[in-house]
Amino acid sequence: MLDAIKRLISGGEDAPQPDAHSTELAAAALMVQAALSDGVYADVESDTILDLLKTGFDLDDEEAKTLLNEAEGIAETALDHYQFTKVIKELPEERRMAFMTQLWRVALADGEKDAHEDALIRRLAPLLALSDRQRAEARQAAQGQN
Repeated sequence: MLDAIKRLISGGEDAPQPDAHSTELAAAALMVQAALSDGVYADVESDTILDLLKTGFDLDDEEAKTLLNEAEGIAETALDHYQFTKVIKELPEERRMAFMTQLWRVALADGEKDAHEDALIRRLAPLLALSDRQRAEARQAAQGQN
């Protein structure tokens, strides 16, 4: 029954189902959630995400746009962050730190510091097995890159 409902919502049996368990999609979804957390999804934020996806995962423009579209769809309907953070948490610490810096780059891309974005990233850090100090270091690194 549940599968039938999922197929109906997704457009049928042949419609590809997003794999929230892939590192690329999990990372993109969390970046979208960071961008959405202040209630405004600015073009500069989506452009930043596209750039980070292209460089971080060695994707061409079309692949990055497709990934971002999938991520936007699942990020807006996700019930929690855990389904995404558990995938990223499996990465080595240096890659998780790099990802935390990317999250900050997205949050700071619009040039505004927002309490909602800060709160989201503060909640994500322990889910990614990163300390408050590492979160702060990632923010400083992101501010130096923006």
